[in-house]
Amino acid sequence: MKQNKPRTISIIVPVLNEEEHIGKLLDHLAKNCASSGNIEEILIVDGGSTDRTAAVALDLGAKILPAEKGRAKQMNYGAQHARGDLFYFLHADTLPPKNFDNFILKAKEEGFDAGCFRMRFDSNNWALKLFAWFTKVNHRICRGGDQSLFISRSLFQKSLGFDENYIIYEDNEFIGRLYKITNFKILPQRVQTSARKYEKNGWLRLQYHFGVIHLKKFMGAPPGALYDYYRRKVAS
Repeated sequence: MKQNKPRTISIIVPVLNEEEHIGKLLDHLAKNCASSGNIEEILIVDGGSTDRTAAVALDLGAKILPAEKGRAKQMNYGAQHARGDLFYFLHADTLPPKNFDNFILKAKEEGFDAGCFRMRFDSNNWALKLFAWFTKVNHRICRGGDQSLFISRSLFQKSLGFDENYIIYEDNEFIGRLYKITNFKILPQRVQTSARKYEKNGWLRLQYHFGVIHLKKFMGAPPGALYDYYRRKVAS
């Protein structure tokens, strides 16, 4: 009897001047995947880095895809070129748990076409620990790109991918749409993500501004208004 071909994962990482983190991420992926056979490819989608991001990634065996700047545009571009059965969108400063590939593939076998991991920060700050605790809650308001995102190829195509009108909030907007059309899975294992933006801006100040952005979106603000607020209130 002919055996079904095992499913594979395309890891898609949008980057812009991530020389400091990309090497650590790629080394982590190599050491923490359960089987290299599960990983079809690692696509580093570069939005125009002026540092050594691309060179470091190439040296470590990743494929570089030059793309137009903009995280939504970069992730869609990566998906267009991906060969895997599932796409795993990952930030350059987020490290998935050990055997992450097995957890993703098992979720797919159980019938889930999209989902994410829980999250923790690389910080002992009590407030960030509290924020991370809420990622266990399966509600769209508790989701974000730092938790990473897996999605089947077919569902990505059906949902039309990320809305490229969003310069920020693209992950939240996309996942919000996914909640309406699929049973979104929260995997109990945790990714570890950098607290660098909180450390730079202050956790209270940054969380306040993120809250305002969520409220603006809920009240119907268009993508440009969200980005304008972020640009004025949050350091890049």
